[in-house]
Amino acid sequence: MKIDEPGRVMALDVGEQRIGVALSDPTRTLATPLTTIRAKPRATALKRIASLIREHDVAALVVGLPLTMSGDVGPQAALVQQFVEELRRAIAIPLTFVDERLTTVAAERMMIDLKLKPEQRKARIDEVAASIILQDFLDAHRQASG
Repeated sequence: MKIDEPGRVMALDVGEQRIGVALSDPTRTLATPLTTIRAKPRATALKRIASLIREHDVAALVVGLPLTMSGDVGPQAALVQQFVEELRRAIAIPLTFVDERLTTVAAERMMIDLKLKPEQRKARIDEVAASIILQDFLDAHRQASG
């Protein structure tokens, strides 16, 4: 992916029920949780993502790939890959996968540390996980180019 091009980066944490969405600032320094959208019906989810990309002038998309602990593509990662194949037909920006193992666990811990109630955590877990995926991506690219 051409990360050097100007513009925001968006990240998705794709699940069977919900899709967490996070967005970078224009300088690609900070990732912020944006929203959580329903994964079904699929056509509606794809349209919503495309709409968010246009609305926020997103230049690149990062999608978390939930590999197994041994690094293989398991059933969940295969579902994400299938979703992304459909998404690629709806968008025209660069898209890359990033390993997202344990990001949901990290998001849950972060929200517990922030003393969020269980119902608040459930509502925001996916977008917080997406922001962790995105922040890791931004940090890695900053280090690689700096």
